[in-house]
Amino acid sequence: MTLFTIDQERCNRDGVCAAECPSRIIEMASPDGYPRPVPDAGQYCLGCGHCVAVCPNEALSLRWLAPGDCPPVHREKSFTASDAEHFLRYRRSIRSFKIQPVEREKLDKLLEIACYAPSAKNQQPWHWIVIVDTKEVRRLACLVVDWMRDVILTDPELADRFGLVRVVAAWDGGEERICRGAPHIIVAHADRDWPFGPEDCALALDYLELFAPTLGLGTCWGGYFYTAVNRYPPLSGALGLPDHHRAYGAMMVGYPEFTYRRFPERNPPRVTWR
Repeated sequence: MTLFTIDQERCNRDGVCAAECPSRIIEMASPDGYPRPVPDAGQYCLGCGHCVAVCPNEALSLRWLAPGDCPPVHREKSFTASDAEHFLRYRRSIRSFKIQPVEREKLDKLLEIACYAPSAKNQQPWHWIVIVDTKEVRRLACLVVDWMRDVILTDPELADRFGLVRVVAAWDGGEERICRGAPHIIVAHADRDWPFGPEDCALALDYLELFAPTLGLGTCWGGYFYTAVNRYPPLSGALGLPDHHRAYGAMMVGYPEFTYRRFPERNPPRVTWR
């Protein structure tokens, strides 16, 4: 069965699908011909759907994806540059959360949007572990502290670099600095043999954290948490992380306790122009 079909009554033979194909597996049969797959198209197709999405006349359909399967783009909903700047500068890493749990449909929506992030070769390698039980979040944070105590004893230099002594001291004093009281933790993980796992999962988590404020939610990267997952078997076992996977990020999620009123300034770009 052919990789894609062309509705010749709709196709205007403009070659846009061939020009936009990342793997260059579409060619024009002739200057006035129709698009067709190159001989090894099935081997190199990424399944990205660019060809379906870019066709102005809905003329191209992949075996698994037709134009009607793809919601239309509403350009009137696009941000202005000013809107986008305000949105991006408004985002803050939240470290004070309300006790209130997040509704399941909002967590589902976060993950749905996260999966629209770009990934190398469109592999979409991410898997998700969502800790919804607040008590379980606390138990897992305790395992992170156990790892920290072990690092303080066995690798003081690393402990000093990560500031672990202060975090453990805070824990012993009743202050939880691992998950910051967030009601939920979302862990992104992928096959450890996929070379772009860190980048792909980071991009997906960034989509998640950028979308979260639109649902009234706050997020913060759990650096201590996912670092410990990959270094402390009792924690990875408690999470149920597959043996051949690594955690590439953890995100605290919840309702923010406070509202930010100003944009803190950032350092100017450090740029070398060539």
